[in-house]
Amino acid sequence: MRADNNQLRIVLLSGAICSGKSGLAKRLQAQHGARIVKTRDLIKQQVPSVQETRESLQRAGERLDREDQGAWVQNALSRLLQAQQSGPTPTGLFVIDSVRIKGQVDSLRRAFGTVVYHVHLTADRNVLAARYKRRGTKTKEFATYAEVKQSTTERNIEGLAEFADIVVDTDRCTPDAVLVRATALLDLYPRAVLSLVDVLVGGQYGSEGKGNIVGHIAPEYDLLVRVGGPNAGHKVFAEPEAETYHHLPSGTGRAPRANLLLGAGAVIFPRKLLEEIAVHRVSADRLSIDPQAMVIEDEDRKIEEAMLAAISSTFQGVGSASARKIMGRGGKAIPPVRLAKDVEVLSSYVRDGQEILKRAYLENRRVLLEGTQGTSLSITTGNTLF
Repeated sequence: MRADNNQLRIVLLSGAICSGKSGLAKRLQAQHGARIVKTRDLIKQQVPSVQETRESLQRAGERLDREDQGAWVQNALSRLLQAQQSGPTPTGLFVIDSVRIKGQVDSLRRAFGTVVYHVHLTADRNVLAARYKRRGTKTKEFATYAEVKQSTTERNIEGLAEFADIVVDTDRCTPDAVLVRATALLDLYPRAVLSLVDVLVGGQYGSEGKGNIVGHIAPEYDLLVRVGGPNAGHKVFAEPEAETYHHLPSGTGRAPRANLLLGAGAVIFPRKLLEEIAVHRVSADRLSIDPQAMVIEDEDRKIEEAMLAAISSTFQGVGSASARKIMGRGGKAIPPVRLAKDVEVLSSYVRDGQEILKRAYLENRRVLLEGTQGTSLSITTGNTLF
């Protein structure tokens, strides 16, 4: 969820080159609306003649630091806030990428007090050197990481860890984990659990009426998610005639503005799915299929028809395909395991389901998950409807 940034917060990022500062700044911008202030740009404002090279920027920054012990960063930020804010008190989340000496940190803390949060990122020197070799920027870089560390400021940068509010080792954390640490420090998480996802599962053996319930409540939701596999059909009674859904969420027709997702736990029979898409006129930009959704083969349907007649199976191949997905991880399943990402005719629908759900949570969208017996409830933060 995007944070309510009525309160002024200033995040100071410090750390060696390639420790992950700019990546964290961009994530704070994307998820919490932060405004990024780059000290490289502030240097260029103070010294218009500086060249766009790592060496020139380092020397210009160190010269400015010697003149006022780093207060120039705070002065530049204060001018920026005054220019951007219409009210008497500045508001919003600002990220300084990056502070380089303790004098810069001290000056900012004196000026802005408790709204300043200092995050220091660190990593093993060998990891930093490898990242530096791979990086691509518009700034002309040194040929080697060893040349970067010849700068006095860069050599002493790890000393800022002693004064930071949190220190994060980025060669031991993923970029998203670093963001979580920073988000927790900034108190940007909501104080209450929001009811974002409602889950409807069957408590018996099918035919409980899940489809009709989903169809009835679907207009209240922004994203309809279906897991499990095709069956005899979830029937939704509507005018002028009933609608039947084998793969698609049962609210597809009743909630035409809602996006649709077949999750990674879905099991699909591509030919029948495409027929269903055509019948219900579902566009490729509305429906997403997770690349890890399992594909049912003709052989799966034949296996179930031969083996499961005694238990009134619908012979859709769901059980056989699911078993192959579990047992075929070593590549020895017959027929071989295929996922949605391997089927060319589905390529226009294949998208990362986890990213779609993550975006829905961040935007506070209401999600309805329609499943079958045994559906995983690990993504729920709302109601479970049996």
